[in-house]
Amino acid sequence: MSLTAHAALAGARITTSLYALSLHASEFTVGILIALFSLFPMLFAVQVGRLIDRVGIIKPMLAGCIAIGIGCALPSVISGLPILYLATVLIGTGFMAVQVASQHTVGEISTAEERASNFSWLALGFSISGFCGPVLAGLIIDHARYSTAYTAFCGVALGALALIALGRLRQLPFHSHKEDLPSGSALDLLRNTEMRHIYLVGTLLSSAWDLFTFVLPIQGARSGFSASTIGLILGCFSAATFMVRLAMPWISRRLSEWQILASALMLAALCYALFPLMRQPLALMAVAAVLGMAVGSSQPNMLALLHHTAPAGRAAEAVGVRVTIGNASQVFLPLMFGGAGLAIGLPAVFWSMGAMIGAGVPLAWRKSAARPQSVYRE
Repeated sequence: MSLTAHAALAGARITTSLYALSLHASEFTVGILIALFSLFPMLFAVQVGRLIDRVGIIKPMLAGCIAIGIGCALPSVISGLPILYLATVLIGTGFMAVQVASQHTVGEISTAEERASNFSWLALGFSISGFCGPVLAGLIIDHARYSTAYTAFCGVALGALALIALGRLRQLPFHSHKEDLPSGSALDLLRNTEMRHIYLVGTLLSSAWDLFTFVLPIQGARSGFSASTIGLILGCFSAATFMVRLAMPWISRRLSEWQILASALMLAALCYALFPLMRQPLALMAVAAVLGMAVGSSQPNMLALLHHTAPAGRAAEAVGVRVTIGNASQVFLPLMFGGAGLAIGLPAVFWSMGAMIGAGVPLAWRKSAARPQSVYRE
């Protein structure tokens, strides 16, 4: 059900970008719309994590799917740019609730030995939904209308709602932490040096992912690519995340989490250096696939480290802090780089992001040298 909700989000994001561009919106306006997907997740993810620690996952996930469905339904019946501002807020906020709940559930029901592998399977599923959403959006837009695409993703969100309401989630073992939940603020988690490092590297890699999905539709539209071609490039990116996550159990037996994260940062920085030089769809597909392998390998390993390090009873809150930080970058990066795209051009945007990612390599490299073994093989 979380993968179905993610497919709706991924499809709605590219549909919103292309629809806004078809209405002659500027890159900065598109940046505002993409940022709004993450504004309320940035503000409320920690509170949602604390709520899940107390009441469980069912109600937050149901509310999230309803919000996604309404957000996708609005542009399907009301045309124009203004309605997109409300739609993006609803879709992004709704998926945040589903995301925090699903990631917490995997950590909660897994043993320490199984957790990294189970996070890999969850991330693998997100790769599939991340592939299906953009590709489906591109095909529908090219052969029908934008409103039809939004209607389709509304149906996908309602499918996720039905799976949660009627499925077997209620049968999962869940321990409520109403009585034993430790006191303290989210800042207490950030005072932990190890968690700060995990959050920093995770934010850099998630920013690499988010900026790519924001800038590529703009670059593709400027280059005259069809919606289907843009969707296929994004699909190649997601397919690569699928492949690397499929191989992650094999990779994790040979490399530690920090070694994988350091390698991911180096590959992502290289890809952002190459993107402005790629002019043809096939070349962009190839570089997008390499970037997909880099950032796709990061999430399961980062989540495994996070659950290993988080204080007892605060795992969902720790995930919420991660979602808050990640969504903060999703809010500010599109605004910052959308304005920069107008002022200095998209190549400078790509190279600036590559420099930011590269700045995290020394930290990850030191951590990999200090901890050459997986936290689950100690």
